[in-house]
Amino acid sequence: MGRARAVNDRPDRFELFLLGDGEKKVTVETITQVPNAALFTFQKEDHTLANLLRDQLNRSPHCTFAAYKVPHPLFPTFQLRVHTDGALTPKEAVINACREAVQALEKLSQNFTKEWELKKIANVGSADIGY
Repeated sequence: MGRARAVNDRPDRFELFLLGDGEKKVTVETITQVPNAALFTFQKEDHTLANLLRDQLNRSPHCTFAAYKVPHPLFPTFQLRVHTDGALTPKEAVINACREAVQALEKLSQNFTKEWELKKIANVGSADIGY
């Protein structure tokens, strides 16, 4: 029988998202078999960012292909493959997708805050104190 895994064998939670010394967040590898294609490897990230970027890239008129894969489920790393039509480089497409995602999230935050404040104002004086 194998030995039981001790609680102390687990990596510290911060190791899942903090970069180590000399570790880069993103590395880029040009794919030479296809024109205007690159493979981006993101360290210490998961499906949340991967799917957000993939979706944002697929909305771009200059991106002809965007997909990601997680090489191993226990390691917080994903690879994002991007092909463009040549009007933008894959790196420019990813940078634009990041900017657009941040803008969309800022707008979502503003709308949520506005609605939350309106809900609080509407509940002032009412018997419902669930908020």
